[in-house]
Amino acid sequence: MSSDLGPEPRHQPAVMPHAEAAELARRYGMTQVAVRPSLGGYVREIWRYRHLMWSLAKGEVVSQHRDNYLGILWSVINPILLGVAYYLIFGVLLGLDRDVDNFVAFLTVGLFTFSFISATLTSGARSLLGNVGMMRSLAFPRVLLPVVKVISEFVNNIPAFLVLVVIALITKEPVTWEWLLFPVALLIVVVMGLGISMLISRAVHNVRDLANIVPLITRLLRYVSGVFFSIQVRFASLDDAPRWVGLLLEYQPVAVSLTLVRETLLQGFELRWQTWVVAAGWAVVLFVSGFIVFWRGEGTYGRA
Repeated sequence: MSSDLGPEPRHQPAVMPHAEAAELARRYGMTQVAVRPSLGGYVREIWRYRHLMWSLAKGEVVSQHRDNYLGILWSVINPILLGVAYYLIFGVLLGLDRDVDNFVAFLTVGLFTFSFISATLTSGARSLLGNVGMMRSLAFPRVLLPVVKVISEFVNNIPAFLVLVVIALITKEPVTWEWLLFPVALLIVVVMGLGISMLISRAVHNVRDLANIVPLITRLLRYVSGVFFSIQVRFASLDDAPRWVGLLLEYQPVAVSLTLVRETLLQGFELRWQTWVVAAGWAVVLFVSGFIVFWRGEGTYGRA
């Protein structure tokens, strides 16, 4: 029945008081989404979702090799083929094999270790952009995404790292107590990779065009990090080169990681405390800064 006074006012739904709404959310374990938790709460939340992290990492490893007949063996075959090509170019043609005693082991250690670092850099850069749908549909700590990439890359490279030990034996490297530090060196490299992955994923999320520069950065690091030549020997032969440039190249994160692993397996590389202190320092600084930088962006990831 119409009225001359105009349409009847619509019924306004009752608004729940804020205190009651908060109590209702607390009772049923509901939390507000897209909000950055406290740093301590974030760490506890990561521990709660640790099973999801391992499941995602397992799925990542399987998916990377499901279309290949040889599966995870390609993580060994590819660096070996690349090592053969680099040996012919840099060892035979350019004569860099004269810089070190065991160039074959030197080259393969550098290639296999750098392959893992470059994989964490590349996959970490797209860890957020490639999982936007997942972030919009599920509530979990977003830092799990770059962490999962690093874990899966490490699992993929475990056969390659075992092959390094075999190559060292074949090339007649003596088995010493320093070999026991090989897993410790890999652990430091993994922690460093976690920090790099978290930093690059946050940077690419904020400026997506940076994803196109990551391959260039990876290629540049391959040629300045001593993968197939000794930085110390090369700069010692240059009389007019500033010493600080050589030290900068020798102790930058990627180069010092390669030296760290070489010192555990190769007799020609004496175990030096400077290498381990600098490498461990880089690992701590990159991991802590990467975690904090990533945490500060929690709540913005996955938005349109």
